[in-house]
Amino acid sequence: MAGMVILRLPYASVRASAICPLSILFRSPVPSRTPAVSFCSSSEFADIIVPKDDSKRSPLKPGLYLVGTPIGNLEDITLRAIRVLRSANVILSEDTRHSGKLLQYYNIKAQLLSYHKFNEAQREQAVLNRLKQGEIVALISDAGTPGISDPGTLLAKMCAKENIDVIPIPGACAVVAALSASGLDTDEFTFVGFLPKHSGTRKERLFVSSNETRTQIFYVPPHKLSQFIDETTPCFGESRRCVIAREITKLHEEFWRGSLGEAKQEFLIRQPKGEITLLIEGKEETKAENPTESQLEQELAVLISDGQSLSSAVKTVAERTSMRKKEVYSLALKKFGKQIQVEDEAAD
Repeated sequence: MAGMVILRLPYASVRASAICPLSILFRSPVPSRTPAVSFCSSSEFADIIVPKDDSKRSPLKPGLYLVGTPIGNLEDITLRAIRVLRSANVILSEDTRHSGKLLQYYNIKAQLLSYHKFNEAQREQAVLNRLKQGEIVALISDAGTPGISDPGTLLAKMCAKENIDVIPIPGACAVVAALSASGLDTDEFTFVGFLPKHSGTRKERLFVSSNETRTQIFYVPPHKLSQFIDETTPCFGESRRCVIAREITKLHEEFWRGSLGEAKQEFLIRQPKGEITLLIEGKEETKAENPTESQLEQELAVLISDGQSLSSAVKTVAERTSMRKKEVYSLALKKFGKQIQVEDEAAD
């Protein structure tokens, strides 16, 4: 046993339930080495994990608390988040029925008030008034971190403008969870979120993303996955690696890995359920080379067919190459000049 370090731990009481992981509570050492095992309900478990003695901790200061909540598994929440939610005068929530389940699970009794994109403008002044009166206001989203593709940004801006403290309470985030397990490069990444609804703006964003060397991360509604892949493949190319993360932290969690071409075939025949985070590897760094004339024509054709003017399409293409705008415009006139002229005459 030479060289081996033995760590002697105090007696531990292990509690578990069918829906809760093991919770180990360390107590004072006792002569017996036999652990005592008992079982608890989920509500008892919620009480156990939060320290009862707050006497040595400073009281929470007034302000807006942006609290990260689980993205699927109710156990993915921090002790600090539970303390803040229990101490809050009011909790702002996207969906009070959805968030009510989380609060009930952790025996949190604070007032719950709806706050979402359809009523945030009406709620903001009332919330600011409460904050100015010295209240503790917690903001949570349905899942993850407020302000990240969820309500919260506008309220945080208003608080900053009014010199009201905005306190982040870190927690689960689908972007980070998916990236960490993806197997793609994590040194640099771009979080795009949900793509714009307008087809032209959407494809313009995809063209920009396809030329970045960083990992690109998107949120995709499950019913639009096939459409997303169809629109993405021409920009990124069929060989570009991607990861489709679905139902992260939930029972049916899945990480599908392959090329965009393979994804197109796979999800043509099956439509997955649940929230999707889709990651695409960055473009391989190469020496800057001008695209071929046929490549330029293809990109211009896509942008123009989506309703962009000739000058707007030229500007978009020129900005992502080392070519001068004048050169691209000359090619565009040569290829699409007559087409644009006919369309303009028809419009007149």
